[in-house]
Amino acid sequence: MKAIIQEEKTGCGIASVAALVNLPYSVVKQKANAMGIFADDEKLFSDTNYIRRLLSSYSINTSNVEIPFQSWQTLPDLALLSIKHYQENNDCFWHWVVFNRQDGQPVVLDSAPYLEKNVRTDFEAMQPEWFIEILNG
Repeated sequence: MKAIIQEEKTGCGIASVAALVNLPYSVVKQKANAMGIFADDEKLFSDTNYIRRLLSSYSINTSNVEIPFQSWQTLPDLALLSIKHYQENNDCFWHWVVFNRQDGQPVVLDSAPYLEKNVRTDFEAMQPEWFIEILNG
């Protein structure tokens, strides 16, 4: 699995799905748009139903609930993480990233284009709130 760089400022959800399904950002974006899911829609990074619908369209099953983050060691082998939480007008927002254990080593695939390295191991710099387990990635 490799990190896919988001092509839009708010395209982290689409890029995370692209990484999970190993497809280019543009292909996943086209499918998302056909489903009425757009990167600039705030619901994509403030509501988990959009990302779950997009993953389901690729036959990827997820946990039914968001699971509070406790530690990096207790994460499942594959999960969507919510990091960079903030609140605006009583709505919560976050940045989507993919957590994966590659060859037994934990990494975070972060789609942010401004990062020097999109495969991250600087765990202390990330502050996840919760995660969605990927059940059949």
